[in-house]
Amino acid sequence: MALVVLVSAGLIIWAISAVLGGAQRSVAAERLRIATVTRAPFVSDLSAQGRVVAAVSPTLYAPALGTVTLKVAAGQRVEQGQLLAVLDSPEVTNEYAREASNLQSLRAALAQQGIDVDTTRLQNRQTLELAKVSVEGAERELKRAQDAHQLGVLPVMEVDRRADELRVAQVRYAHSIDETKLKNQSLDFQLQSRRLEVERQKLLVDNLHRRVADLSVVAPVAGVIGTLNVAQRAAVAANAPLMTVVDLSRLEVDIQVPETYADSLGIGMPAEVRVGSKTVRGHLTAISPEVNNNIVTGRVAFDEAVPPELRQNQRVSVRIVLDQRDAVLQLPRGSFVDSGGGLSAYRVRDDMATRVPITIGAVSIDRVEITQGLQEGDAVVVSGDEAFERAASAVIR
Repeated sequence: MALVVLVSAGLIIWAISAVLGGAQRSVAAERLRIATVTRAPFVSDLSAQGRVVAAVSPTLYAPALGTVTLKVAAGQRVEQGQLLAVLDSPEVTNEYAREASNLQSLRAALAQQGIDVDTTRLQNRQTLELAKVSVEGAERELKRAQDAHQLGVLPVMEVDRRADELRVAQVRYAHSIDETKLKNQSLDFQLQSRRLEVERQKLLVDNLHRRVADLSVVAPVAGVIGTLNVAQRAAVAANAPLMTVVDLSRLEVDIQVPETYADSLGIGMPAEVRVGSKTVRGHLTAISPEVNNNIVTGRVAFDEAVPPELRQNQRVSVRIVLDQRDAVLQLPRGSFVDSGGGLSAYRVRDDMATRVPITIGAVSIDRVEITQGLQEGDAVVVSGDEAFERAASAVIR
């Protein structure tokens, strides 16, 4: 009987040795997750947590020193152009009234200047026309004197005197023409100077009118009053913040991405924002130029209509597509990527797991690219190599 037991034990030991075939360890199959290497389209992506922010949230400031009267409350919905607050600023309103009165005075002075210029032009034209009449009269006198001299009635001295008088009249007429031109130019300059004064004053009054209109603070966008920085009937300084208007129709998502993905990110990359049970498409619009605490921040804008249930500062999950390729050798992502450092994996053939060197390429949320070491159809342990204790090979039982 003892001999039978010894023979049976020997046979069992021989069978186990034959099965192991030199394997260093034996691992239970239920402890492993095995996947097959496939060749299929590969999407390289990453997952990040994001926070919903308003893309447009202007802060409104006090245009001048004064007392503010609020017309809205925090959290109230407002329409674009709606009156939000009124600022009582005697300094601005009094200055506007004073300068507007000055503008009226200058306009009256310009009108008076126009009348004076027309009067002076009329006098100059009269002087010029009288000089011309004098020339014409001297010409007629000279002609009569010449005719009388030919008849022997008038001596030649009278003819010469008439000729001198004509010459004097012609000189006076010529000088009157030049003098009238210069006087008219001077009048034009005076009138233009008055007009420029009026225009300058009008610009000043228009600017003050704009400042008075700005005392009525209106909503630049439709949205919700986010923050009130002042109390009702509070005295505020110029350029002091009054309130913030949040445009809820233009929401975006701020995301934080690990530094290791910084070089892979690019403006315009497609993204998916998970809102509850919905997935909304978007794209990456901004990437921070600096790294803080091993984190790179970015901004995702929606390509579709913003979901109505989305709220500012709400936490959402974002998936960013880094790359898309066809016919890529790949495996499901597992702990073998981290435990083996992505440098080796256990390939399974005929219940035998053998550690082989591999090279990993792009990594996505649930897939990993295999560039070297494995072939399509290979069965690979993707659950990690802890059970193998770094053995070169092992039997899967």
